[in-house]
Amino acid sequence: MQTTTYIPNLKDIMAAQQRLKDVVVQTPLMPNLTASDKYDAEVLFKREDLQVVRSYKIRGAFNKISQLSTEQRKAGVVCASAGNHAQGVAHSCAQLGVKATIFMPSPTPKQKVEQVKFFGKDQVEVVLLGDTFDDAYDLAIEYSTKNGSEFIHPFDNEEVIEGQGTVGLEVVYDAIKPIDYLFLPIGGGGLSAGVSAVFKELSPNTKIIGVEPEGAPAMKRSLELGVNTKMQEIDKFVDGAAVQKVGDLTFGICAEFLDQVVTVPEGLICSTMLDLYNRDAIVVEPAGALSLAALEQFKNEIKGKRVVCVLSGSNNDISRTEEIRERALLHEGLKHFFIVRFPQRAGALKEFLVEVLGPNDDIVHFEYTKKTSREKGPALIGIEHQFKDDFEPLLQRMKDKNFNVEYLNEHSDLFSYII
Repeated sequence: MQTTTYIPNLKDIMAAQQRLKDVVVQTPLMPNLTASDKYDAEVLFKREDLQVVRSYKIRGAFNKISQLSTEQRKAGVVCASAGNHAQGVAHSCAQLGVKATIFMPSPTPKQKVEQVKFFGKDQVEVVLLGDTFDDAYDLAIEYSTKNGSEFIHPFDNEEVIEGQGTVGLEVVYDAIKPIDYLFLPIGGGGLSAGVSAVFKELSPNTKIIGVEPEGAPAMKRSLELGVNTKMQEIDKFVDGAAVQKVGDLTFGICAEFLDQVVTVPEGLICSTMLDLYNRDAIVVEPAGALSLAALEQFKNEIKGKRVVCVLSGSNNDISRTEEIRERALLHEGLKHFFIVRFPQRAGALKEFLVEVLGPNDDIVHFEYTKKTSREKGPALIGIEHQFKDDFEPLLQRMKDKNFNVEYLNEHSDLFSYII
């Protein structure tokens, strides 16, 4: 197993907390009745979604930038980010009077770009270049080398890790009573590295679980292989936690201190986001729901236990709401897509609507083009249920009526064109 020569020091994390005391919000550790009732446990949320830039990223960014020398501050800083890290750097630079150049991919939503400019005031220049985060990252490194500007890494830096570790100090101090389980979201690993180091020192009996999206399990894969490994392809839906490679420093720390790393399907993350909003009026981004979504895997283990979930951020773009709902319905088995090959005769569609669809089935998507030279015309149909148990009877009625059907939910290559 590859290990790190750097372990965050509790003294350094406490010093970071002093630097941050007038800049960050000491976010609440709040009992959540909904999750506590669902899992028959005492579930508490660490509400980093209520942070000043709506995520914990301000902690690491400010801790790093505030320790730069006078000469380094004069040269300015540079970073690459499509979201939370950019806002943390921008706000830090506005507070410290340091110029920043922030590289963001060209497709970054306008709302996120405007937020970075808002927090950075006149200290920040946003450069939109490249198609992906990796493009922006490469350009930022090139700019840093050419101009002598300090590069502020989003996670793989000692001062950044120590800043994120202050979340752990707040949790331990506010919890008062012992914590049995701590669930931490993992992207590049800065938060999980810093917080786990605090807990191993101050709360060594707490079981620490790292949580990644199923489509981007870079930490889990690396821990299994024993070496920090870059993933060639990832699902970028959980943008705040979808990285191809975690940090070398963070990997070593997490290998040392995390008890387990698990993954959560993106569909379950979406269901969790919607539940938080509908039941508790809490708005989180996909990465912010990771820790809570993981409780489903531990529902038998955590009964009667004291559990903390870190809600890491709330920078969710409202334009993604329909996609989030769609993924949630698919995960819950309430929405299905089919290619139905209708006989090209009068009444075939009516027969499908009257004799195949059930009372709780609703057509939410329909695409059909008549091909006069064929016996059967294919239609793409999306059907939504009220209850999961409605699915098998629907399939049986299709079979009984001899409709030629292909189920698309199981064909990821075709399905990606619909969702």
